[in-house]
Amino acid sequence: MTYADADGCEIYYERTEADPEADTVVLIGDLAFGPWQWGWQYAALAGLFEIIVYDHRGCGRSDAPPGPYSVRDLVADLEAVLVDANVRRAHLVGCGLGGCVALAAARHTNRAESLTLIGTPISGNGVDPSDIRADPADTDALRASTTALLSTEFCETQPEVVDRIVDWRCEEDATPSAQGAQQAALRGFDAEPLYELTRPALVVAGGEDSVVDSDESRRLAEDLPRGEFHEFPEAGHLLTVERSAALNDELVGWLESRDE
Repeated sequence: MTYADADGCEIYYERTEADPEADTVVLIGDLAFGPWQWGWQYAALAGLFEIIVYDHRGCGRSDAPPGPYSVRDLVADLEAVLVDANVRRAHLVGCGLGGCVALAAARHTNRAESLTLIGTPISGNGVDPSDIRADPADTDALRASTTALLSTEFCETQPEVVDRIVDWRCEEDATPSAQGAQQAALRGFDAEPLYELTRPALVVAGGEDSVVDSDESRRLAEDLPRGEFHEFPEAGHLLTVERSAALNDELVGWLESRDE
């Protein structure tokens, strides 16, 4: 197991083996979620890129120091992982809170090669985390949360996937206290002024996202100097799951085009 030291906070991460010339992609998780959320993207990107996925402080196998946390704390965790992995720059792919971390890293560090921002707000005012937060010890609450983050059609046609997600969330998601510490980081987040963020950015939204309204993501893309927007109209916040094939195709093509 591999850990990076972020000023005394141990951050767990994993990386794939790849061609030494391959670009690095870092997958940055959402509020409360363990690394399970990237299972669909991890498999699609591995081999084409070096992939790093890590547990936010408070999640999975990382330490959970007392909160509240700030986005700058979470950026420092990202930097600690990249330093430990000996990676200078990477393509940052973040969902929700992870997208906020990616935006802040682009502003405050030189680590971002590009940004992919999935279900990401411009500020903490654009987030309603009530459908995400659930006690991982409460299976019923986890199931209600998971179904709220997916479309009704997906839940009805693929109930076995919902069951697996609930099991993973029981094992990997943050405790209620750690979720509160992470939510404090979201509340204090503000990406403005966006004109200063000049890295290429792909902004992806679910049209039925109950956590971050798709109009918020659209405005983010419009206000970023090099922003591109793609919406999956009938998907919820977990579009990484229910639209994984289409999203992965778009993500691979977009990342590969950064080298052209």
